[in-house]
Amino acid sequence: MTIKLVTSTVLPTPFAEFRLHGFIANNGKEHVALTLGDVTSAEPVLTRVHSECLTGDALFSLRCDCGPQLEAAMRKIADAGRGCILYLRQEGRGIGLINKIRAYAEQDKGLDTVEANEILGFLPDMREYDIAAQMFQQLDVKHIRLLTNNPRKLKALADAGVNIVERVQHRVKTTAHSHRYLATKASKMGHMD
Repeated sequence: MTIKLVTSTVLPTPFAEFRLHGFIANNGKEHVALTLGDVTSAEPVLTRVHSECLTGDALFSLRCDCGPQLEAAMRKIADAGRGCILYLRQEGRGIGLINKIRAYAEQDKGLDTVEANEILGFLPDMREYDIAAQMFQQLDVKHIRLLTNNPRKLKALADAGVNIVERVQHRVKTTAHSHRYLATKASKMGHMD
């Protein structure tokens, strides 16, 4: 799959005035990147590769930690005065929004997030990160300090050719609603502290 940078603009936020970059993949999917400051220098760029989560990012769901992770990344990058966030359109770990809602319904019956995906016929995590490497290349980002707790994401990005010089812990507060979700990510998917 290939992706192309098609437009950029200013995006004022409560945290900083970012540059918003729009990308279109050859499958028609649209992805965005936020940058702050000069991300093209040789100095490693504080970065978050964030997968879309409508329920967490826009609807403030407490079932996951996605919205708080995105907000924390924006704050950390604003505080640093320089950084990059790739926002990849791969809802529900790649299963799509409606299937994610179906997985939530299975979780309502007592399954964890991994079991819910599997009972619906999906792998626990179907996200792909090859386009992220192309996005970094088109933004001229050479080296990154990655905000993540996900070892699979680290490996997938490195395998795609992204030069990760450091993993930066990216933990947010656990809620009563997200406790089981986060525990499952740690126990079944190897997420780190």
